[in-house]
Amino acid sequence: MNEITELRMKILKAIEHDGRVNLGELAIRLGVDETDVANEMADMEKEGVICGYQTLIDWDKTDTQIVTALIEVRVTPQRGQGFDVIAERIYKYSEVDSVYLISGGFDLMVIMEGRTLKEVSSFVTDKLSALDSVLSCATHFIMRKYKVNGTILAKKYEDERMLITP
Repeated sequence: MNEITELRMKILKAIEHDGRVNLGELAIRLGVDETDVANEMADMEKEGVICGYQTLIDWDKTDTQIVTALIEVRVTPQRGQGFDVIAERIYKYSEVDSVYLISGGFDLMVIMEGRTLKEVSSFVTDKLSALDSVLSCATHFIMRKYKVNGTILAKKYEDERMLITP
């Protein structure tokens, strides 16, 4: 690995879980000039290595109702194009957050958020299942999020039972 690649890897590891890190502090931590960090990050953004910056929100701590669904999708891949064309059709829906090609009994994993179970169900029934290449879907609703992208959302479990000693 050459020095630039090592610097890039260190930058990526640092910003992966904290996209708001101060460039000056990051440069000091990495032992390089702040300009080098800024230039490397700008280059990686142009190259598509850094695809965006997101904020992780724990919606359970707000009065907003959000339902997150994991939808397994079995499809018929198109000749000469595999799964890419159907995946693109699916990820173009504004309701869809993520689409992954997966192994196992299903081909794609679609992650989406909606306001209600009914809204998610309508999307699966009216839009996703209606696509020609889609053979079947299995929808799973997330009941509680404990850890997302390396960030713990749930407070540590504390046993509230009284200790009784003999």
